[in-house]
Amino acid sequence: MSNLPATTPIADLVRCAKMRWRVEHDYREPEHGLGPDRFEGRTWRGWHHHVTLVTAAQAFLTLRRYDPEALTTA
Repeated sequence: MSNLPATTPIADLVRCAKMRWRVEHDYREPEHGLGPDRFEGRTWRGWHHHVTLVTAAQAFLTLRRYDPEALTTA
């Protein structure tokens, strides 16, 4: 079931269905691997610093994942 037009190719429907997994993975990866929930500080500045570093690490990992040369040099 979809709200896309009936003329939408099956390949596009499959691509859209697989995007859900990618989005869920992108939410789950920082939680388990990068530790945004591991902050134990007490200040707003400390929390902001921690979240900034976690976001930078997530961006690095995402760019590395999509870089075709990273797979051959690793």
